[in-house]
Amino acid sequence: MKLLVYHGVASSRYAREARPNKPMKLRNTTGCFLVLIGLGIAAFSGDASKSSPGMHAATPTGYDVIGLKPSGTNLSIMGLIECPELEGAMHVSEGTNSKLVSASGEAITEFPQHFSFRITASLRKLVIDGPIASVNVPEDPQELLLKLKFRIRAYSGLESHEIVPEAIEMIGMPADVPYDERIYRISVDAGTIPITGRVIIEILTPEGERLTHFPFSLL
Repeated sequence: MKLLVYHGVASSRYAREARPNKPMKLRNTTGCFLVLIGLGIAAFSGDASKSSPGMHAATPTGYDVIGLKPSGTNLSIMGLIECPELEGAMHVSEGTNSKLVSASGEAITEFPQHFSFRITASLRKLVIDGPIASVNVPEDPQELLLKLKFRIRAYSGLESHEIVPEAIEMIGMPADVPYDERIYRISVDAGTIPITGRVIIEILTPEGERLTHFPFSLL
């Protein structure tokens, strides 16, 4: 979800309306100076619109709430991408000219080969959103948290293939301790994928039914 914030125009208009009208008594030099300032601000704004704030090594990729039947419990699933290679990287330009540059200023032309998904599955009321879907799960909800499965696919144009995770580990609370939240780290070796490609992780029940999925794309 993107939050679009519009500012500047309204406040400037308000400022103009709030000021009393006065005769303009500016010398030519002062007028030129103001014009140069305006051009400088416009140029700065134009450059700023072509780039975005730097990326981070850990980036949220989304969350969903799934209703579990017949228990009536809501399962919150949150995704995070861990990729130290992307720390400080920036998107430059927009549309078909969009590209990604590293923190050192070099163009990134391929998808990161090594990264991980961190998936948090929780029975706590972490978010206020209602479930987007419901799934029949015969297991006790806490048992389900211990038996989640994952499937990863890479897409490039019309081609796709499955990626076998390098490792899947449960981090945080030990599995033999009853708990209402589990965190998984799924390590990925994506091989060679163009920067325009994308990788999707699917979170599955023990029976292979998909609960939700999260994408990882850069452009």
